[in-house]
Amino acid sequence: MEKYLDVRNGYQEHELEKIATILKNGGIVLFPTETVYGIGTNGLDEKAVKKIYEIKKRDRKNPTNLLVSNMAMVEAITQDISPMEHKLMQTFFPGPFTIILKRKKIVPNIVTANSDLVGIRMPDSSIAQKLVQLAGVPLAAPSANISGKLSGTNLANVIDEFSGQLDFAIDGGESKIGMESTIVRVIDEVAHILRPGFITPEQIKRIAGNVILEENESQILPSSNMKHYQLDVKSTLIYSKDPQKMIHTILSSSENYSHCVILCCTENAKYYQNQKNIKNVIDIASKSDLENYTKKLFSSLQKASSLSPDMIFIEGVAKEGLGIAIMNRLLQICNDNYIEL
Repeated sequence: MEKYLDVRNGYQEHELEKIATILKNGGIVLFPTETVYGIGTNGLDEKAVKKIYEIKKRDRKNPTNLLVSNMAMVEAITQDISPMEHKLMQTFFPGPFTIILKRKKIVPNIVTANSDLVGIRMPDSSIAQKLVQLAGVPLAAPSANISGKLSGTNLANVIDEFSGQLDFAIDGGESKIGMESTIVRVIDEVAHILRPGFITPEQIKRIAGNVILEENESQILPSSNMKHYQLDVKSTLIYSKDPQKMIHTILSSSENYSHCVILCCTENAKYYQNQKNIKNVIDIASKSDLENYTKKLFSSLQKASSLSPDMIFIEGVAKEGLGIAIMNRLLQICNDNYIEL
């Protein structure tokens, strides 16, 4: 078994110093961030990053972001930072925010999928930030999952996938946010959101003045045409502004299956109980608390998949605020199998 450290009740700095040395020397470590768990190594070590790609079964055309601990590290690996890029970093670093910048040659090609651009994030997690700081190098740390599977929001969800392939694993409990970061690229001083996340378009607009939410980022992100999430069972996303219409459609559709699982908001869970073909109802969170909904989304989906249903029906949410990021992930998970009423 991999070496293991439980930091849920605190830690000593010397414990992280040991793990940071492993990372700097090209070792592979699974660790928590505020978004999801990451599987990381020295982001400037091409051979080490290659190991991450092999372990995750990640396509080389899919670039990985680099985690940094301070602006000096940003400036050491990127160049030609614009005033708007500086402004966004000053506002949203540290946090669940990734910005695409022009890289310096010190960043290996494997990190950027041979692009001149690299994603940079400063995590708002004491563990992740301390590891980067102590390692003294940016960390390549994509989400801790086999490519195509759901990102891990706790160690138990992902540790078995990497059994025997890690040098260390850190248990920090449940991820605070539970969803990957917002990705932004500034083009001609205009902020383009390439992947919605916990930092909403409204928040970015207040700083940038103008925001474009990219519907088709295929020419900007090398990985945009890849399948990022996949459940082991069929799933359908259903949404209507009228809750009763959405509930009625899910109930009617469930009659075509013998073992359905429903993922829904707290307010609607009672409507799906004691139905013949619905075997399990998973209450994610209240529709008025999308932060908690976001935090529990991936673990709820993993639980639903583990029940081996013949169909998972998922209630959608309004595409506004955090709902934009939630629906972005659900549409991918359901492979665009979506009914909007």
